[in-house]
Amino acid sequence: MDWRDEGALLAVRRHGESAAIIEVFTPGHGRHAGVVPGGASRRLAPMLQPGVQLDLTWRARLEDHIGTFTVEPLRSRAALLGDRDALAALNAVCALLHTALPEREPHPGLYAATIGLLDRLGEGPDWPLAYVRWELGLLEDLGYGLDLSSCAVTGVRDDLAFVSPKTGRAVARGAAGPWADRLLPLPPCLLGQGPAGADELASALRTTGHFLEHRLFPDLGSRPMPEARRRFAALIARAG
Repeated sequence: MDWRDEGALLAVRRHGESAAIIEVFTPGHGRHAGVVPGGASRRLAPMLQPGVQLDLTWRARLEDHIGTFTVEPLRSRAALLGDRDALAALNAVCALLHTALPEREPHPGLYAATIGLLDRLGEGPDWPLAYVRWELGLLEDLGYGLDLSSCAVTGVRDDLAFVSPKTGRAVARGAAGPWADRLLPLPPCLLGQGPAGADELASALRTTGHFLEHRLFPDLGSRPMPEARRRFAALIARAG
């Protein structure tokens, strides 16, 4: 059993004296783990950092074995180490994928969106908005997408201002009535409108975070929201 693919490294842990077990997100094989012989060595360990893009060859005697990876670097993201916010976003992306993705299930569209986001981190002022839209795409790809096309109460498409925390559907400002304080914010950036300031981004992350924490992760066995994602949302909130 063997295959070759590319992938973004999500997590790494030491295995034995000199090996490492890595988990990667690939377009053709989804979230996949394997042993890297010598992965804890001075030569390979600096390369095996979350977010790095790798050329991968996986081999195992049987398909359900953990198998071994041979890895070659395609793109390092070491430049993000000097950018606190971008590094926090990278760690949030890796932690969310590590926690939320089913094992060995391909999600090629989400993979392409993830690589596109990782390539944008730290580049210009609008990359946090790209991160917010990536979280929307993550929810959509995993079956928890929000319906923000029209008001759930009236059907209108204008002045959408809230999201129902139960249904994930948009609600117009005039239709919210006395329930407005129970609804989640729907900032323009979640409707594809930009640019967005820190306050708006924080509101957007509050909304996507609700569906991650209270819909997606409970269905995965009550897994908690990754701390890396909480830290990134807190950074954005403090910038507002």
